[in-house]
Amino acid sequence: MRRGVGRWAAAAVVALLAAGTVSGCGGEERPVREVAAELPTAAAPAEEPAEAPADAPSEAPPAVEAIGGRPSPSAKASVKPRPKPTRTSTAPLARPKPPTETRVPPAPPKPPASGCKATYRGTQASRSEVKKALADAAARTYWPTSAPDIRVPSALMKATAWQESGWQSNIYACDTGVGLMQVMPATAEWMNQRFEQSYDIDDYRDNAYLGGTYLAWLTKYIGDMYFESDYRLDASLCTTELNSCLLNAVISAYNYGHAAVAREGKPLAIPNPQYVYNVRELMTSCECLGF
Repeated sequence: MRRGVGRWAAAAVVALLAAGTVSGCGGEERPVREVAAELPTAAAPAEEPAEAPADAPSEAPPAVEAIGGRPSPSAKASVKPRPKPTRTSTAPLARPKPPTETRVPPAPPKPPASGCKATYRGTQASRSEVKKALADAAARTYWPTSAPDIRVPSALMKATAWQESGWQSNIYACDTGVGLMQVMPATAEWMNQRFEQSYDIDDYRDNAYLGGTYLAWLTKYIGDMYFESDYRLDASLCTTELNSCLLNAVISAYNYGHAAVAREGKPLAIPNPQYVYNVRELMTSCECLGF
């Protein structure tokens, strides 16, 4: 959702990642920590949110309502669950379909000056608070009408937040990336307008929802173009080719921007392989999964 990197404290860096910088959503790739292990072709899900019917009630989030909202216990279901994908191949289309989303995030800002250091403001949320915020974001139905089957895996939320900020909720990067998910203010404003919400980028819970919102938006945008609306963010669908699955494409676009990954009339691209390797590795090996 942002261009550039959010540098975070050395104490937050996991042992499996070498020293470097982290890159935020929708941004230009910066140096990232290398991961020794190769990209797994079938990562086991960690704490995946339970699949629920589209009309299942859910607890309202602490700060704002869910995008599109889930029905209250007394509401009647107005959307039928989508049938399971019936594609014979899970590979992306060589020639993508035109995008169904014509309202796209703003262009990313220029990279920050070298030598700039991140700052901290306010009180940092505890690990238990962050864990709950990320779990709430993963459990939401972001597209209740047009794509109610889109789910953002809990492991993906946790791994992305760890890669972006080390779960530091009060970090502000030089490229203007904010907080837990390193959300750019311009992108947050766009998301609020697109989905008619009022998320507060400085609130760690809303910051998690903004990150989840962008991951869900990318899932639909890229899924419609290259995967015939098959929105499964499933590691078992990935091969050793980075551009083989929707999961890798969404991870890549979170860091580098949708336009660099999903290009009209061109094959799916993964311009930032190291970032994808890092997040995929964290989805199964991050110490944050045990918090």
